[in-house]
Amino acid sequence: MSQKSDYDAAYFTLLRAHEELDHLRRYQEYLGEELARLGRFAREIHDASNVVPRKFRRLIDSTDKPTLEAIGKRRAVVLAERDAIPERLAAQEAFVLEMEEEVAALRP
Repeated sequence: MSQKSDYDAAYFTLLRAHEELDHLRRYQEYLGEELARLGRFAREIHDASNVVPRKFRRLIDSTDKPTLEAIGKRRAVVLAERDAIPERLAAQEAFVLEMEEEVAALRP
């Protein structure tokens, strides 16, 4: 491979690495927003039970438990992902730095 080809390969890898880092940062924001949404939805389900008498809500109330269980499962997944993000971000940031150094060293 020529020096130009090596530089081009490193440069485009760096661009993809920056893009991946940006995606991970947006994913981290999304996870925080999703936790807030799930919390609000669970609270709204609970609070809605005070709006009308139980005899009218019986059918709808029968879905509360499975809905809240599903929210709990989703929340557990979101929390696990949120807890894993710092390590993934650190690894990606290190890779970006490594690629920046490589591109600088190969710069024609």
